[in-house]
Amino acid sequence: MNIDELIINVKKKLKKNINIKNILIEDKTFLHKNHAGHENNKFHLKIRIESDELKNLNKIESNKKIYKILSEELKNNIHSLQILIN
Repeated sequence: MNIDELIINVKKKLKKNINIKNILIEDKTFLHKNHAGHENNKFHLKIRIESDELKNLNKIESNKKIYKILSEELKNNIHSLQILIN
């Protein structure tokens, strides 16, 4: 899967399972290219989500919810997630 497909899939899954006002997903893989453990086809994503639903949860609960929704992508295509909730 390429990065564009991954971003489309991640947005679709999150929007389907969480009430989201706005979402922005950035590919930050280039920042980690020379790090130990870097794998091709494993991406580093930065997700900015505006959601009252997530905002009403504590940080651990909101991150768990996102990780559960994206479990398949985390297993196969995502090495790292940075999550910012507004």
